[in-house]
Amino acid sequence: MVVTEEIGVPSWDLYELSIPCTVFGKPQPDLADPWYDLRLCGTGERGAGPAAGAGLALRTPYGLDDLVGADTVVVPSVPDPCVEEGRPLPSALIDALRRAYDAGARMVSLCTGAFALAEAGLLDGRRATAHWMHTAQLAARYPKVRVDDSVLYVDDGDVLTSAGLTAGLDLCLHLVRRDLGAHVANQLARRMVVPAHRPGGQAQFIDLSVPATDDEGLAPVLAWARARLDQPLTVEDLAERAALSPRTFYRRLQAATGTTPLQWLLDQRLARAQSLLESTDLPVEKIGELSGLGTANNLRHHFLKRVGVSPSDYRRAFPRTAPEATLAG
Repeated sequence: MVVTEEIGVPSWDLYELSIPCTVFGKPQPDLADPWYDLRLCGTGERGAGPAAGAGLALRTPYGLDDLVGADTVVVPSVPDPCVEEGRPLPSALIDALRRAYDAGARMVSLCTGAFALAEAGLLDGRRATAHWMHTAQLAARYPKVRVDDSVLYVDDGDVLTSAGLTAGLDLCLHLVRRDLGAHVANQLARRMVVPAHRPGGQAQFIDLSVPATDDEGLAPVLAWARARLDQPLTVEDLAERAALSPRTFYRRLQAATGTTPLQWLLDQRLARAQSLLESTDLPVEKIGELSGLGTANNLRHHFLKRVGVSPSDYRRAFPRTAPEATLAG
């Protein structure tokens, strides 16, 4: 097992790097012997070029040439400037990833590591994911990739991608399950005090609030609608409030948010339901009413379809913080 990590470019992510080190780097002879042979490979000169990451440095005797011949290559992340600013990744890294894949390696990315696999062309025509905060950039930069922002990880056989943070741990445990069986993966998860298995199709918990819009003229009517989600609202109501014809309002909202008025309303109501599930002990029936989704069954239907888990499962994933003082019976 080989993990690549940026060296020579600031800000590598310690958490994503630590996940494969924890899962694959510590021998577990009582579970499986031999265990994985983990090697950290850097993009700089072999054994040189410490990389700054949260005040720490990394040195490794392994370089990019060591990727070829590996059974599995994991890219834990790429530096923030390569994602946020579009800075190019080292050409030597991209070439090494291609050569490793051509040699038969299984390719894996955690979080923003997907940008490296995409740059190497290894995600073309494939379904892939990353942290939901970066999936829009991934899709825009690599249009040949079928980006799915709603899942924890995607197993496409010889190429696997995960969302960020804990989803990377889910994917690594999934690899153990594939390689060594469910018993070994479950025992390892127990030692790490984490859930034994979260299926890749489980949803990332995405913020469903309105996308940013450059159409400032729509902001007042959208704020007005968000304050009345518990009331019946139609496209005609919103258009009248905006002093526009329904057709013009439809066109401008779609241009500004990338979605239709009815889908925007549904997303806002689901976002409201998410907030209520996180911050209150209200029953699902009341949350359906306050969010404008109506009955509990209707809430469950739309929530499961859009978020990927039931309202009850979502609530368990987010321990209640503080009640909303503005709620009324």
